[in-house]
Amino acid sequence: MIPPLAQGSVEPLVGGFDVALLDLDGVLYVGPHAVPGAAFAVNEIRGRGMQAAFVTNNASRTPSTVAEHLTHLGIAATEQDVVTSAQAAATLLVDLVPPGSRVLVVGGDGLVEALGDRGFVPVWSLSEQPAAVVQGFSPKVNWEMLAEGAHAVRSGLPWVASNLDITVPTPAGPAPGNGTLVGVIAAATGRTPVAAGKPELPLHQEAVRRTSSTRPLVVGDRLDTDIEGANRAGVPSLLVLTGVTTAVDLVRADPIHRPTWVSEDLPDGLLQPHPPVQFDGTNTWACRSWRASVRDDRVEVEGDGERIDALRAVCVAAWETGLLPSDQADQLITESHRQIGITA
Repeated sequence: MIPPLAQGSVEPLVGGFDVALLDLDGVLYVGPHAVPGAAFAVNEIRGRGMQAAFVTNNASRTPSTVAEHLTHLGIAATEQDVVTSAQAAATLLVDLVPPGSRVLVVGGDGLVEALGDRGFVPVWSLSEQPAAVVQGFSPKVNWEMLAEGAHAVRSGLPWVASNLDITVPTPAGPAPGNGTLVGVIAAATGRTPVAAGKPELPLHQEAVRRTSSTRPLVVGDRLDTDIEGANRAGVPSLLVLTGVTTAVDLVRADPIHRPTWVSEDLPDGLLQPHPPVQFDGTNTWACRSWRASVRDDRVEVEGDGERIDALRAVCVAAWETGLLPSDQADQLITESHRQIGITA
């Protein structure tokens, strides 16, 4: 079996799939600001016949709000193009409680709208006799909401979480995410929820259903959500290094977190070919002019040209041998990461 990154792609990925399931934070924008080149890439793939769907674990905003943000950044979007973990959570509830049930909300507008779209009635107190609890990230979540959620969960009601991300990205750095808030209720009740968002499959299935895709490509910046989710679903993935994952993180990734392809950014990832990484039979893996070799139980790298090719070669060498890169190799790929404007 050809390992991840080794197979490359002779043709740009835009020609091989019917939809790009694009993560948002770290792929298209960081906070309020667009990732350079992202709008160009999305507009270009659409012009070549590839759909773009915007798939997010963030349950705090409604699809229309997300679409407005994307459009403001130069990426034309409607609410039908946006798939959220709140929607996937509401879909999960369809199989857990009767239609029209009251559902206790620990979250914000995104969950409220998604529940309404599925015919459920959002409530905020156990005294309103809900049939289930749904929890998703929102800056509005406070102690009272968490306490009410804990009371309801302790009573034995079904509990669905939009996602379990421990952090959310902010312009000031990572902040507590829904997984952290879910942990509060879990600690208080001794229970764990059913999760809808990445890397679990419900959000992926929701996106595939809404786009009628038969050949989806998952595109993301996180190994533990986007890439793991793609691997669980058995579909190809593209990691872009414009978000939280560093080059060194990728080299050290476990098998479940290894993407099919990696690129510095979205335009290169979708619109350019991906060179293969080839084994030469002497403990050396080559990607274009870069060579990663096993020496003294470490992976060493040498060559010149595009640093992303050095990263590809080092990753495959490390993954195939189980050895870690040398300090020199780590430094080189870290410098490469910094060159594209990301702090490793």
